[in-house]
Amino acid sequence: MKFENILEEIDGFGPFQIFLIVLLSAPRIVLPCHYLLNNFIAALPPHRCDISALDDGGLFRNLTQQQRLTVSVPLGEDGGFRSCEMFAEPQFQLLVNGSKDFEATTVPCQSGWVYDNSTFTSTLATEWDLVCDRKSLTQTTSSIFFFGVMIGSIASGFLSDRYGRRNTLLASYIMAAVFGFSSAFANSYVVFAVLRFFTGFGLTGIGVNSIVLSIEWVDTDHRSFIGVIGSLSWSVGNMLLAAFAYLVNDWRNLTMTVTAPLGIAILTWCWIPESARWLLAHGKVEKAKFYLDKCAKFNKRGDLSDKIKLETLSSIENEENKDKNYTYLDLIKTPKMRKLTLLTGIVWYGVASTYYGISLNISGLGLNIYLTHFIYAAIEVPAKLMIYCCLNIVGRRKCQAGTLLLTGLCIAINIFLPQDLWHLRIVVAILGKGLSEAAFTTVFLYTTELYPTVVRQNGLGYTSFMSRLGISVAPLILMLEDFWSPLPQIIICSVASVSGLVALLLPETLKERLPETIQDVEQKTVLVN
Repeated sequence: MKFENILEEIDGFGPFQIFLIVLLSAPRIVLPCHYLLNNFIAALPPHRCDISALDDGGLFRNLTQQQRLTVSVPLGEDGGFRSCEMFAEPQFQLLVNGSKDFEATTVPCQSGWVYDNSTFTSTLATEWDLVCDRKSLTQTTSSIFFFGVMIGSIASGFLSDRYGRRNTLLASYIMAAVFGFSSAFANSYVVFAVLRFFTGFGLTGIGVNSIVLSIEWVDTDHRSFIGVIGSLSWSVGNMLLAAFAYLVNDWRNLTMTVTAPLGIAILTWCWIPESARWLLAHGKVEKAKFYLDKCAKFNKRGDLSDKIKLETLSSIENEENKDKNYTYLDLIKTPKMRKLTLLTGIVWYGVASTYYGISLNISGLGLNIYLTHFIYAAIEVPAKLMIYCCLNIVGRRKCQAGTLLLTGLCIAINIFLPQDLWHLRIVVAILGKGLSEAAFTTVFLYTTELYPTVVRQNGLGYTSFMSRLGISVAPLILMLEDFWSPLPQIIICSVASVSGLVALLLPETLKERLPETIQDVEQKTVLVN
C-alpha cells in the first residue's frame, strides 16, 4: 500500500485540506510584502542640498527661497537643481544674468539635504541620508536581506527534514515576526541591515514549509489545484503591498504593517498538522495515525482505525529508511538524483532571476510606482489561473519550459520595440511579468513533485538557495544599464530562454504519485518521460 491509497480512504481533497490552505494563507501574504518591501522603504525621493545654514552677512534675508536656491545650487541637465552639489560661494550675479551654461566651483552638500516628502514621509534614504555617494547603501539592504533568505533556505531545508515541517514552520513564524518588528525600531543603518538579514532568514522557512505541507496532504489529482490556488496568497500580498505603501508613507510604520499578519499565523499554528508523509518516512507511525485520524474525521470519512490498521501504516514506512538522517549530500550521491539536482537548480535560478529582474524595475513603465507595482501584482492572478488550466492539460514540464521561453520572447520584443511605441511596450512588459509569475507558480509545484519525501525539504532548500542567488544577482544586472541600455534586458532574456530549454530535460509528473524514497527516483527507467 502507498500513501496515495490512504488519502483515497480519508479524502485527499476535503475540508481538512482546504482549512490547511486557509491557515497557511496569512503568513504567505507576508512574503511578497517583505521580499519587495525595498521598492518603497528604500525609495530615493527628489532632494537637494540644505542651504538653511547659509547667511552670508545677512544678504540672504532679503532674498526669496527661490532666489536663495538660484545663487546657492547649480542647475542640472534637466533644468532642476542638482541633488548632490552646491556652489562653493553664493553666485549673486545669477540673479541678474542667470544662465544654464554658467559654471562655478562646486562642492558636495555641506549641511545635509532637503527631501521632497510629497510621496514618502520617510524612507531609509531620508532617515540616514543614503544619497549621492551613499545611495548604493539603499540597495545593499536588499542584498543583505536576500542573503539572509539564501542562508535560511539551506538551514530550513535541513531542519524541516530533520525535525518536521510543523516545528520548523513555528520557528520561522517567530523568528520572522520578532526580527521583522525589531527592524522597524532600528536606530542605525547597521542595526537595520543586521535585523533585515535575520528577517529574511526566518521568512524563507515559511515559504518552503507552507507549500510542502500543502502538497503532501493532498491526493494526486488535486496537487496542481492546491499549489496554484494556495499561491494566490502571494499575489494578494503583492497587491496589498502597493495599497499599504500608498496609505502608510513612513518606512517604520510600513515595515510593522506588513509584518503584522505573522501574529495571526503564530496564534493559529496549533491547528496546523504535521505532514503524515514525513512522519511515516521517519518511522513515527503512531503520530502519523493521529493526524490521519484527524483528517478522516474532519472530512467525515469516519474512524481510520476501521479501515486501516496500525500494522498497515507500518508497512508503508520503508524499513531501509527508518531512523536514517538525510542530508544535502543525498541529493548528489546517486546518478539520477545528481542530474535532477543540477537541472532544478538551473531552472530555479532562471525563474527567480527573471521574475525579480522584472519586478524590481517598477520605474521601467514610466508610471506612478504604486500603480506600476499594483499592475505587476494584479497580472499575476490571471496568470496563475491560466497556468492551473494548463498544468493538468499540457503537463508540468511543458508549462515550465513554455512560460520561461515566452517570458524571454516578451523581453526580446521590448528590446527591439522603439520607445515611441510606449503603449505597446507596456502591454508586452505586463504580459512578460504575468508569464514570469506563471513560471514561478509552476516551479514550486513541479519541484515538490520531483523530489522524494525523505529529501524533499532538502531539495527545496537547495533550489530555494539557487533562487535567492538569482534574486541577489538581478539588481546587479539592472545596474548594467549605465554601461549599455539594452544589456540588462539581453541578459535576463538569455537567462529565461536557457532555463526554459533546461526544463525540457526534466521528467513529467502529471498524475504521477509522489516519490517517497531516493530509490523511487533511481528506479525510473529514464529521466525524461
